[in-house]
Amino acid sequence: MPPRWRRPCSPAGRTENFFKYARENYGLDRLADYSTETVSETVKVVNPAHRRLDGQVRSAAGKLSRLLAQFGAMNLNDTIEPEKVEPFMQKKAALQEQIDLLRNEVQTAKAQRKDTPKHVTLGELPEAERFKQLGTQSKHLVDTLKMIAYRAETAMANSLREQDRLARPDEARSLLQALYKTEADILPDHEAGTLTVRLHHSANASTDAVIQKLCDELNETETLFPRTNLRLIYNVG
Repeated sequence: MPPRWRRPCSPAGRTENFFKYARENYGLDRLADYSTETVSETVKVVNPAHRRLDGQVRSAAGKLSRLLAQFGAMNLNDTIEPEKVEPFMQKKAALQEQIDLLRNEVQTAKAQRKDTPKHVTLGELPEAERFKQLGTQSKHLVDTLKMIAYRAETAMANSLREQDRLARPDEARSLLQALYKTEADILPDHEAGTLTVRLHHSANASTDAVIQKLCDELNETETLFPRTNLRLIYNVG
């Protein structure tokens, strides 16, 4: 069979795929903690007073639109007799009065909104309306570690694809995700200067063969376990 051709992914697509995958598998958007930090008083923020006035304008304008539609739909379909015309005129007059009141309310709120700045500095807000932001230092650190883990997983996934020509792009990552959950024995040997990570067998021999190839490639790096002189060795069962 001829080799399959895959359209190369653009840099924007790779970035989008990274954030989607990292959110689903690495919890990229999760908070590391709930600590808060003081915000500089010179930072521009939305003026709460302007937001409240804008809400009043929108609410009153919505009510006004509904009353105008109701007023326009009012028709006297009965015969022109005093006992029928007078209640109709009273009802329409009362509705007209509500419309006039709402129009004044909308105009007043719009004038106040126009005279109220949309953005102010945090220092200009009343003390009761000032706020703090969530802490970012620990989140930046955790997100950096997650991105490093993603880069490492990507390198291993690329290695699996090159060695075994997996049919689907996501097949390598699925295999690695299953590998991360596999039980293993940790066997230190201080005399030999090694730390063996012996993975338990998977459900089928073909998967074991793929994982062993990855282990062999990792072993070629001769990586030392952090803060020790023990060389890491990976193998299957």
